[in-house]
Amino acid sequence: MRVVTAAVTYWAIVFALGFVLGTVRVLWVIPRVGLMPATLLELPIILAASWFAAGWILRRFAIATRREALTLGVLAFAILMAAECALAGVLSGETPAQWLAGLRQPHALLGLAGQVVFAFMPWWRTAKPIP
Repeated sequence: MRVVTAAVTYWAIVFALGFVLGTVRVLWVIPRVGLMPATLLELPIILAASWFAAGWILRRFAIATRREALTLGVLAFAILMAAECALAGVLSGETPAQWLAGLRQPHALLGLAGQVVFAFMPWWRTAKPIP
C-alpha cells in the first residue's frame, strides 16, 4: 500500500504542476510561439519537477528498491494517462479513441516521451541517488 500511496502522491505533484503549466502553455505560449516550441519549453520544467518530486517521494515513503521504484513510476504513469484521457473528454469532448489518436501528432509524441521519462524517474533516482 505504501508504494500505491507514493505513486498517487508522485502523480498528484507532477500533474498539478503540469495542469498549471499546460494552462499557461495553451492560453499564452502557443499563440505566441506555436505548438511545438511551446511543448519544448514546458518539457524540461516538468522533467526537472519530476526529478525532484521522485527524489522526495523515495525518501518520504522509504522506497529503497528499484523494483518498488519502478512499480511506483508505472502506477503513476497509468494514473497520469487515465487523468489525461478523462481531462481531454471533459475539456474538449474527445472520446478515448480520439484522445489516443491525437497522441500521434508530433507535439503529443514529444509530450508522451516526457511522460514515459516521468514513469522511469523514480527508478532512475534509486539507481543514482542524489541527496
